[in-house]
Amino acid sequence: MSFRVGVSSALGLAVMLAASLASLVGCHRKPAGGEPVADASPIRTPALPKEAVADAAHGKELVLAYECNRCHDGAGHAAAPRGKHCVQCHADILADRFDAPPATIARWKPRVKELALAPSLEATGKRLSRKWVEQYLLQPTDLRPDLVQSMPRLAMSSADARDLAAYLVPEDDGAGAVDLAGADLGKGRALLDAKGCGSCHAFSGVASVQNSPPPPMDGKAFERARTLAPDLRFTRDRMSASKLVAWLRDPKGVKPDTPMPKIALTEPEVKDLAGYLMSAELAAAPSPKTFERLPVLTRRVTFKEVDEKVFHRTCWHCHSEPDYAIGDGGPGNSGGFGFKPRGLNLSDYGGIAAGFLDDKGERTSVFTKDPEGLPRLVAALVARHDEEGGIMGPVRGMPLGYPSLSAEDIQLVETWIAQGRPR
Repeated sequence: MSFRVGVSSALGLAVMLAASLASLVGCHRKPAGGEPVADASPIRTPALPKEAVADAAHGKELVLAYECNRCHDGAGHAAAPRGKHCVQCHADILADRFDAPPATIARWKPRVKELALAPSLEATGKRLSRKWVEQYLLQPTDLRPDLVQSMPRLAMSSADARDLAAYLVPEDDGAGAVDLAGADLGKGRALLDAKGCGSCHAFSGVASVQNSPPPPMDGKAFERARTLAPDLRFTRDRMSASKLVAWLRDPKGVKPDTPMPKIALTEPEVKDLAGYLMSAELAAAPSPKTFERLPVLTRRVTFKEVDEKVFHRTCWHCHSEPDYAIGDGGPGNSGGFGFKPRGLNLSDYGGIAAGFLDDKGERTSVFTKDPEGLPRLVAALVARHDEEGGIMGPVRGMPLGYPSLSAEDIQLVETWIAQGRPR
């Protein structure tokens, strides 16, 4: 290489490098007799997407849109009208306050005897974590082992869950943080056994809690407390340390309508018990069992049998005849809880045969098979088993918010369909 060529190459490289640097820093040019000014086309950093801000005011509106007040009191709105308040309606039936013939009331009582309780939403913000509430609304789990029904899986968007959680939990979870460092977990466990906690609460994942006598309560109050008591395994997810400590000090001071009594605890005991609830080593939750369908029966199955054992025993709660149910056919028929009216009436043969209204408003059969060959109705019943195991698939499980049907009941429905749905 000649010296001239080398110099030319070096100069060219220098010019290119200078141009590159100028483009990176925003080259300054100096006009005649003036100060340097910035280049007209500086490099711009792309703006980062803003995190969505929760809208608590919208969340308050959503309480009515999703009809939370049909089951829950304490949601910041008046209770639903008597005829649409599910829990109160069931309580009225059990107490013989419902306006219906005695024979009808007697027939209804066994079907609703365990459906007359739901936890109130009073002081949710003083008790629970906003993040947990938001997640729970989208993927509800069975928190209360002794409560038959559970939070239904609603058709709720992530944005709605965020706003509703912001309304229910306006307080910052980090406010007034409590340090549980130094808590004696051994003493905390001993308190759990000695203070009667196990008489109401399960605590899955740890050694069985001793069933010591609870604080004095009358029979009805104790039964209500036991039925609504959550599994303590979920405490660390549902509550912050500060909210848990306040709760253990005085439950009714936090939530006046709670059935949980005040337990005599010193401040060190509160810390030790809270430390155990938040930090005890938990065994892994059992893996969900794969639901195994039973083969169709060889004997004849009629609509009458399926209706008595399945449709009128369970499905009718959400898919009833409006003219018979005070004008409300339930969320699966007339709509409700955020669901569109689907017109699916499972109270008689004709209603079931008519199917439901799809998103286009056209009638669709519940017996149409999915890609796996399952009729829609059977697929929904099977999906409820998956949901109970924590699997939220594309098909919403039925019955909504109720325990899954037994394998034998699903077998009965599937057999009836396979046999051509005889009357």
